[in-house]
Amino acid sequence: MSHGYIFASILFGVLSQIIVKWQMNMVGALPEGVPEKVIFMLRLLINPWIILSVFLTFLAGLSWMAAMTKFPISYAYPFMSLSFALILILGSIFFHETLTLSKGIGLGFIMAGIIIASRQ
Repeated sequence: MSHGYIFASILFGVLSQIIVKWQMNMVGALPEGVPEKVIFMLRLLINPWIILSVFLTFLAGLSWMAAMTKFPISYAYPFMSLSFALILILGSIFFHETLTLSKGIGLGFIMAGIIIASRQ
């Protein structure tokens, strides 16, 4: 169950980022003028999806704190690299972002790094 805290932290963080990207695609680009930027950002703060994203980020932090009671940071932190892998894959699926050969190779290196770094 202890590893569940690490994976919950990853899952909550990734879900938060996917929601933010989805909502930013919905609302469009940041305006040019400073007053317009402030209004734009304030409107985002009342968006229920953005509020959910902030809450998920909070849950990710709580999960990480729980993980830190169970593992040395040098063991647990390499698993956070799974976030990069999940974001790459989910970005490709949900936002039709390009998944290139170089990204795939990089993903393979990340996975190899996690395997190597997680050996105690």
